[in-house]
Amino acid sequence: MQTADTVLMIEPVAFEFNTQTAENNYFQIHEELGNTQEKALAEFNRFVEKLRQHGITVITVKDTPNPHTPDSIFPNNWISFSQEGNVYLYPMFAPNRRDERRPEIIEAVKNQGYTVKEIFDFSPSEKSGKYLEGTGSMIFDHDNKLAYGSVSIRLDETLFREFCEHIGYTPVVFHSFQNAGEERLPIYHTNVMMCVAEDFVIICLSAIDNEEERKMVINTIKGTNKEIFEISEEQMEHFAGNMLQLRNDKGERFLVMSQSAYNTLSPLQIQKIEKYCSIISADLHTIETNGGGSARCMLAEVFLPKA
Repeated sequence: MQTADTVLMIEPVAFEFNTQTAENNYFQIHEELGNTQEKALAEFNRFVEKLRQHGITVITVKDTPNPHTPDSIFPNNWISFSQEGNVYLYPMFAPNRRDERRPEIIEAVKNQGYTVKEIFDFSPSEKSGKYLEGTGSMIFDHDNKLAYGSVSIRLDETLFREFCEHIGYTPVVFHSFQNAGEERLPIYHTNVMMCVAEDFVIICLSAIDNEEERKMVINTIKGTNKEIFEISEEQMEHFAGNMLQLRNDKGERFLVMSQSAYNTLSPLQIQKIEKYCSIISADLHTIETNGGGSARCMLAEVFLPKA
């Protein structure tokens, strides 16, 4: 099943610009307008309410002030939940993000009636400087058992291939880049340039500089019979690639994105998306600007079986 009907979201208590992640996240901008936490919390609450209004189940867990985890609002980087009842914990690049892995969060999900059979912890690879930041760095096509991964400091290729072998998925490895000043540098997470839904894929193909890799990705997507919706690098910079398809309690499907992502789409692109599903958008300006992540990053899909 490609789309989940339940997501885990972490309520921020001390959200702010994270200097440790800004080292290689070129989407982050230190916006010093004051009240960053208050603004982020307001955006978070409105986003949660909007999802629930559309019938999507949202499990919220409040962050703790200590240890200080300014990026806890992005849980999909450190945890994922499989249909088989497995929980996966991932190795994180920034030391202050590693404290986001809290056992009580897994317990909170279990307390909502979900079954956890086994926990697989890949975080020890942090000690050897190898990182694999969950569904930020990996984009899963569950129906076709594919995992797309753009190599960066936050996706170690060897670890990615090992993980894919562990879960029985075929890795689709490539490199993507963005303009950062006068340089062309690796995109920190695959999920800012690519989104895989049931019937289509949104992707910034121009970010894949190598022509052979670009052709390989295109052919792989075509082989799954999904329609390709291409976005520009400018649209990507407004988080038009950072989207996630979800379904509600009635089985209706929605593509979830930020308002800035929606605003950068053309009428034709919106029309193409709405051929397959409705759109849910939310204003996440403070979170996007200071955190360098958007709607998809805030959502950890819960595929676990019900108890």
